[in-house]
Amino acid sequence: MPTFLDNSWFRNIYCNLVENDSARCASGGWFGDGILPNNLAWLAYTVAAFVICFAILNALLGSVIVYIWAWRRVFARFQRRSGPNRWGPFGMLTTVADAIKTMFKEDVVPAEADRLIFNIAPVLMVVPVFMVFAVIPFGAGTFFVDLNVGILFIIAVTSGSVLAVVMAAYGSANRVAIFSGMRSVALLMSYEIPMAISVIGAVMVAGSLSLGRIVEAQDVPFIIVMPLGFLVFAICALAESNQTPFDIAEAESELGSGYLNDYSSMKFGMFYLAEFAAGIAAAAIITTVFLSGWRGWWPIPSQFWFFGKMGAVLFGMMWIRFTWPRLRPDQVMGLAWKGLFELTLINLLSTGIMVAVFADEEAPGDLFSANELWIMAAVNWVVFVVSIWAIGKVLAPKPYRAAMLEAPVQLYPVGVDEMPAVKAAGAAD
Repeated sequence: MPTFLDNSWFRNIYCNLVENDSARCASGGWFGDGILPNNLAWLAYTVAAFVICFAILNALLGSVIVYIWAWRRVFARFQRRSGPNRWGPFGMLTTVADAIKTMFKEDVVPAEADRLIFNIAPVLMVVPVFMVFAVIPFGAGTFFVDLNVGILFIIAVTSGSVLAVVMAAYGSANRVAIFSGMRSVALLMSYEIPMAISVIGAVMVAGSLSLGRIVEAQDVPFIIVMPLGFLVFAICALAESNQTPFDIAEAESELGSGYLNDYSSMKFGMFYLAEFAAGIAAAAIITTVFLSGWRGWWPIPSQFWFFGKMGAVLFGMMWIRFTWPRLRPDQVMGLAWKGLFELTLINLLSTGIMVAVFADEEAPGDLFSANELWIMAAVNWVVFVVSIWAIGKVLAPKPYRAAMLEAPVQLYPVGVDEMPAVKAAGAAD
């Protein structure tokens, strides 16, 4: 497991704060003109951690603003419009203006709302999204912490959004918000299960829950090795981040703004921030687990490879969002339980068999070679095609059959006191 000095960000700050004779920095040949003695190394550690946390959080906030601007511009191009173009070059300050406007709006709280729960819910929605980036490796030696249970950590913290939705709905004391909240909870819980199972294949091939180890294992990107796992995870990520076609729970045309119905000002802005930040987090996880993360060709720096792949994933998510219509609630739940759940089990079974076949009993910790990964990919693509065809047959809409009546009747008469009697087909006279 990497130490904190294997992190290039941390090392450059820490080793330039402590004195040159620091044993841990000297052992790796990292020296600087430090200003703190060795007995204050804990202070250098704290300062380095604070600087990195501050940089990541502000970079995420800035990336959300850029993402919203790009989202609007791309959406406009899909509809043959120009999009935001008034404030700043290419309208880049429009999102900043919207954020400032949101901050100064009146904060209205319903009279019957539970104020404590009502106020905590936006915070609980934002914090788990930010925590995801603590374990994402942005490049070679560029990470905050490389947990040996990184995947498990992400699944655990992202499940907190379910609690935030329940609290937002219940704290509003609004029937419409509660109906929408229960629907959203059902959707989130239904898609968390296949999402968690879909990454088990990557964990088995890498032999570790560490995201850094998963990136190192991808001599062949896992999107090629296990296409079923990638497809299921990508669909579940769209649903978990509340993006079209899975955003019916708060569709304006049906339930107002859903569980956000009574939120205003910066509380609503925090939910909005969490939604777009969740999209960025989903793209970062997909890039790390299935697109070989920061790995690429020299001499392009590893960080450029990571953010380039993440940008491509975000564009794909926007493309889907701007193209597909919303699904009905029954269709959303049916896709999760009748389609994605079965696909994850198939992916788990096929990948598990391949891992068992190619596993080296003499060196169980070794990574699979590129040739072995290509063989896995060939088998899994056959499984992918067959599985998609079979699930498509299961989820295909049933053909419409009109009711068989002996004579045409007016089923929904207007202006009469009694409904006409309809004789069942085949009934005896």
